[in-house]
Amino acid sequence: MKINIFKIIQVVLILFIVTVFTTGCAVGIYKGRPSDKVKIQELTDELQQLREAKSMLEERLKGEIGDKQVKLELADRGLVITFVAEVLFNSGKSQIKPEGATILNKVAQTLRKVAMDNEIGIEGHTDNVPIKYSGYKSNWELSTARATEVLHYMVDDGNLDPTKLSATGYGKYRPVTSNDTQEGRGKNRRVEIIIRPIISDKASSEEPSYAGEYIK
Repeated sequence: MKINIFKIIQVVLILFIVTVFTTGCAVGIYKGRPSDKVKIQELTDELQQLREAKSMLEERLKGEIGDKQVKLELADRGLVITFVAEVLFNSGKSQIKPEGATILNKVAQTLRKVAMDNEIGIEGHTDNVPIKYSGYKSNWELSTARATEVLHYMVDDGNLDPTKLSATGYGKYRPVTSNDTQEGRGKNRRVEIIIRPIISDKASSEEPSYAGEYIK
């Protein structure tokens, strides 16, 4: 289930403001379980962490972003780092190019600092043009091989925790735009690294509910 951190925080803030104005109290008012309050704080902290990671990556990858080789986005599923496939691989191949390794090393250095506890997903994507001479049965196998190759690099050379990483190949089945143009196909040939939000289970679901209000 996708969790939209931005919407959760927005809704919580709106409810708080409405509560204050309808009760006429300019004080802290809380209804529900203490675990709910803990969860809200954790989500707020996690959003801030992802923003900090995005800011650091923007600085490290300034040139690549400017050349439209890499894109950063805070989305529902987390912080998404999108690489144009040609930056990392030669056509139809899954071996990482030296210049691609340099870029991945910048990412790994950042993630070691700010996202060591996050789950990190690596996704491979292709366009819809059938491959002929790459040695792979289809684009599906190629996209999977590329995602796995990036995973191995991030673990073996980037020193990231292998228990936090996963790799998936989607082939041509999750395009971001139409494959009808060369430009569109270029955007669909990509590798994405997703730094997912941390969802804590520390707050117990068995805590008692408080129907009353407290006013400080």
